[in-house]
Amino acid sequence: MDQARSTITKIFNGEPHSYTRFNLTQNMEGDNSQVEMKLSSDMDEEVGGNGVGEHLNHNSNRKPFDANKLRRTPKNLCFMAAGTLLIFIIGYLIGFLVHRKKDVAPICAASVLSFDKVVVPETGAAPLMDWDNVKKLLAQKVSPAKFEPVFSEFSSTSHRAGSQGDEVLGNKVLTKFNEYGMKTWTDEHFVKVQDRPASGFNSFVFKNGTAQKLEGFLSYSATGTATGAVLYAYYGQESDFKILQDKSINMNGRVMLIRAGRISLAEKVANAAKMNASAVLIYPDPSSYLKEGNTPLFGHVHMGSGDPYTPGFPSFNHTQFPPVQSSGLPKILAQTIPTSMADGILKELGGDNVPNGWGLFSKLGGEGDIIKVDVGNVLTEKKISNVFGVIKGFVDPDRYVVIGAQRDAWGPGFAASTVGTSVLVELARSISDMVKNDGFKPRRSIVFVSWTAGEYGNVGATEWLEGYLSSLSLKAFAYINLDAVVTGQDRFKVAASPLMHSLIESTMREVNFRDSRSLYAQFARSNLEANVLQPLQMNDAAYPFVAFSGIPSLSFRFNSDRDHYSFFGTALDTQDNLNTAVARKVPELAEVATRFAGHMVLRLVHDHLLRFDLKKYNKIIKVQVAQINGKIMSVRRKQPQKLPEALTVQWLSSASGSYGRASHDLMTDIQNSNLDDIEMCRIINDRIMAVERSFLSPYVSPSDNPFRTSCWVRVLTLSRV
Repeated sequence: MDQARSTITKIFNGEPHSYTRFNLTQNMEGDNSQVEMKLSSDMDEEVGGNGVGEHLNHNSNRKPFDANKLRRTPKNLCFMAAGTLLIFIIGYLIGFLVHRKKDVAPICAASVLSFDKVVVPETGAAPLMDWDNVKKLLAQKVSPAKFEPVFSEFSSTSHRAGSQGDEVLGNKVLTKFNEYGMKTWTDEHFVKVQDRPASGFNSFVFKNGTAQKLEGFLSYSATGTATGAVLYAYYGQESDFKILQDKSINMNGRVMLIRAGRISLAEKVANAAKMNASAVLIYPDPSSYLKEGNTPLFGHVHMGSGDPYTPGFPSFNHTQFPPVQSSGLPKILAQTIPTSMADGILKELGGDNVPNGWGLFSKLGGEGDIIKVDVGNVLTEKKISNVFGVIKGFVDPDRYVVIGAQRDAWGPGFAASTVGTSVLVELARSISDMVKNDGFKPRRSIVFVSWTAGEYGNVGATEWLEGYLSSLSLKAFAYINLDAVVTGQDRFKVAASPLMHSLIESTMREVNFRDSRSLYAQFARSNLEANVLQPLQMNDAAYPFVAFSGIPSLSFRFNSDRDHYSFFGTALDTQDNLNTAVARKVPELAEVATRFAGHMVLRLVHDHLLRFDLKKYNKIIKVQVAQINGKIMSVRRKQPQKLPEALTVQWLSSASGSYGRASHDLMTDIQNSNLDDIEMCRIINDRIMAVERSFLSPYVSPSDNPFRTSCWVRVLTLSRV
């Protein structure tokens, strides 16, 4: 751990930063176990009191002032004349240089406020390569033919997080990064995860029948035994439970039978817990999963990300923490069952009729449909390692974009992890080659990361964020997620921070899909927001970067019209099944995904100013505040007793106005600043980076809420306009 921190500091030429929770003492012998809880600034303790304020100390040992030394002798007059002439010459030269510099038009403002092509001379330390040449170089480096051997190298039938297969894949990624001449390091964590019982199985008994042993499981479920009447709850969305409430169905103590899909498994369990259910059984519905009847399903039900037993703290080597757990851990049992077993239960249910559109089965379940569920998952500690490689920037090396992909999976995980890892490695090879052989010099650094424990709730990525939160929030300006980038070919979907929407559009217009037709023309069809953009989901690896660290983030994928890949979370996520889903065009789609991600990364490290749209948040917030106000007014007219008189949206309107004024002031400063100056560009970029971070609440405890965005900001920022 200490070596990792030391490596990061050396690579980015950054000074050591105060860490609000930990001081990782450097150990030159490589011991990673020395961790000390510290709440004060490291710099305050290390500097000490020596020399502080000495320039204010009036010393009584000074010699008396001798006025005779200032007599007007010829020698002194000559010195005075020479000094005056020298000052005049220096002033003249400074004025000439400043005047000459102003003749060059500002070159960064246009690139931020408008996305028209701007070709400008470079005045900084790194010669600026024309953007068209950068695009051509990237296109030359990647091709579909290069992906087949990479797929073969990183395919594995068993690479669950913390396993030997996972470690082997991590070492392969590390070897590749070293071959490309990148600075590399690994980041180790010791995390607690929940696995299936080491001996025996989870099980259920329906209507006093025989016990059904279950191979699949849901990590972080509560453990024990629950008995109750079965109630079919469709997809387990809040709207589904609202329908059941409107039918006056008793849900207290019921065992909910729910289809997988539409929302995350954790959200389904959390919604059922709100209804006071005793347990949840989740099955892969054939209409959305297309699985074999007895295929086990795996997943997790932590309503958050990271290690839920160290919320807000990094799980460093055997570090001891107070006994605290994430509020996102469920208090009820949760278990997956195969489709065939779910069908057997559904056919025997009585009770009320199902609402229209809830499937082929006719009954919801009655009080006599008793089922007993037993979950005996065990909590284990695993060592996980994230793998890093960096291409160092030439102007601002301590500012960096992060691009990552998970490499672990419940089974083969070809779509879930192998394709993303392959895209990550190919992109690292391509950009490294551009820097070494083609003269491309990125202004800022690019960090490539292979995460692990993604299947347990983005544990590897979140633990890294928690470990370096104080520096990452100030220096990492974007994150691009490569998980599951190819699951179909009919649609192209992107979920991102609103700051990145304009960059997404410009990238889609410049990246070709097929037959010289751009991604924008193929998929956006003149309406990016309706056809491409979608909300960032809580189970997305990019979500904690936005909601926990305030770093603008993005996820994207090619998918099918079903919007859900059939084989996620099962042993059927294989190369053959993905090839069938995309008509054997996985290499072609992976190549386009590489160019799309690479295009965005290169744009962010090529331009003088970060290409973030400061106006987009302003539009989103205004629209959402107006909708909230309209809803309140409607409820007040129809049901005034439900709302107190003092309830208004005045504070929302004030916050919206404050953001609008702040964003306008920043754009005005960009227009009025001399952005030829490298330091001025850096100052402006730091202000742009602070926009997303300003939405984080400093009053939220990770143990109470896994994410730090205030509730209303989360609604505004993650909703589609």
